[in-house]
Amino acid sequence: MDTIDLLWRNEVPSKQRGRPPKFSTEQVVEAAIAVADAKGSAFSLRDVATQIGTPVMSLYSYVDSREQLLELMADDARATMAHDRLTGDWRAQLTTLADDNLRLFAEHPWLTDVESERATLGPGTLAKYEHELGVVEPLGLTDIEMDGILTLIHDFARANARSMAHAATERAEEDPQVWWEREGAKLAVLGLDVRFPLASRVGAASGEAQGAARDAETAYRFGLQVILDGVAARLLAVPSPATDD
Repeated sequence: MDTIDLLWRNEVPSKQRGRPPKFSTEQVVEAAIAVADAKGSAFSLRDVATQIGTPVMSLYSYVDSREQLLELMADDARATMAHDRLTGDWRAQLTTLADDNLRLFAEHPWLTDVESERATLGPGTLAKYEHELGVVEPLGLTDIEMDGILTLIHDFARANARSMAHAATERAEEDPQVWWEREGAKLAVLGLDVRFPLASRVGAASGEAQGAARDAETAYRFGLQVILDGVAARLLAVPSPATDD
């Protein structure tokens, strides 16, 4: 089965002949997303088959492989994102754009493991890309730079979504302040502030400010501001359009 035909299944005429299938492609994809949301990116086709109550081999009537199913899942997940007109200056709009991507990864953690240099050319992915390009297009950058900024923000959101997921798991196991006080007390007797004065000073200041050795939310907000500062510097380097005398 051609991936493009499956991605655009609602717009490409069906080539199905004979008895109609028991399930629709939408039902299979929705079931797979539900399984992946619950089990993570390590889910199997057998898990999906169990979810909808069918033998695993029957799934090959709908998709050629797990990888192809993942493409359909990713595109459907991206299609759920809102494409409302963003307000505020460009920094506010790019912040919202980054937050929206972070939220998508939080809702579907398995998406953080979907990485490929081959773009998913489905309606959900392209609608998302079109919307996001509309945010950066007024900045006056080249097409390559516009795409590069979006790629940077996507990768940044993906990496931080992973960090936040790990942080949530750790915090559920033990409060970071409890960990910090216990481990810090052990290190204090070793006199490490003398051996590693800079690390001790900065680490103590950061830990006191964040309430933990590392706070994923703080890291995300700080990192995003640094990215936006970089975009601002890039905009200053863009030559102004020539004006006629």
